[in-house]
Amino acid sequence: MSLTEQSSLVPATGSAEAHADELVTEAVTEAAPQGRPLRLPLPPSFDSVEEERAHRKTGLAAAFRMFSRAGLDEGVAGHITVRDPEFPDSYWVNPFGMHFSMIRASDLVRVDHAGDVVEGDRAVNAAAVAIHCAVHAARPDVVAAAHAHGTYGKTLSSLDMTIEPLTQDACAFYDDVGVYADYRGVVLSSEEGDRIARALGHRKAVILRNHGMLTVGETVDSAAWWFLTLERTCQAQLTAYAAAAGLGSSPIRIDPAEAEATRGQVGFELAGWFQWQPIRDRILRDAPDVAD
Repeated sequence: MSLTEQSSLVPATGSAEAHADELVTEAVTEAAPQGRPLRLPLPPSFDSVEEERAHRKTGLAAAFRMFSRAGLDEGVAGHITVRDPEFPDSYWVNPFGMHFSMIRASDLVRVDHAGDVVEGDRAVNAAAVAIHCAVHAARPDVVAAAHAHGTYGKTLSSLDMTIEPLTQDACAFYDDVGVYADYRGVVLSSEEGDRIARALGHRKAVILRNHGMLTVGETVDSAAWWFLTLERTCQAQLTAYAAAAGLGSSPIRIDPAEAEATRGQVGFELAGWFQWQPIRDRILRDAPDVAD
């Protein structure tokens, strides 16, 4: 990861997110035995663009493997992209028709903002081109974007609701989820991709009505984590409403001020990257061919 990207993961001084980051650092420092520091994983730096590209591609392939394990594959639907570090107007994406559980770094295809394949010999999903080209173009800060047809995400997308602060994990998305409410079939046009990008705005996630969810991040790690935890948040919200209906009541929402403060503790960029690291490590241990 470049120094610029590494520093961008650290929350700005004075923000709620910066305070949360300081609390984490202080907790680790205070827990350390006197004179012996404790280790805490941090985003890596790289000696060359080739090394950074390999890291991003391996991370992208690992994300697909985890999405498969989590049941987020739906036939040929779904795509995750990561921006190329040398050619930032292009991104790496999964080849169309290859199962998530089989994807390796060497299978990935590089596509430019016009949607043309510039590296690789496999076709890509036209919907991936329409959506991700627009998101990457509209958000220079976005290094990765994830979209899949998870059961709970697409179920919630069919209801007249957004993500509510019902749990601590849900607060990562408090006031940080857009809604694209104009379903027009499979996304194939660049114009619809642009509308989705506008609905996303500055946020980390957007609900695609009657379709599913899309998340973004400054690393493939954070984008993948936000998607995985958003899918589980949808599951928890739907379950809470079903249980509450049986009780003749409504789920209890977290107070807005507390929800916003909690977002500052669990919803900032570095937190998303950090949450993904045990998952990435597990995938690379169990499936070392991911890096091939």
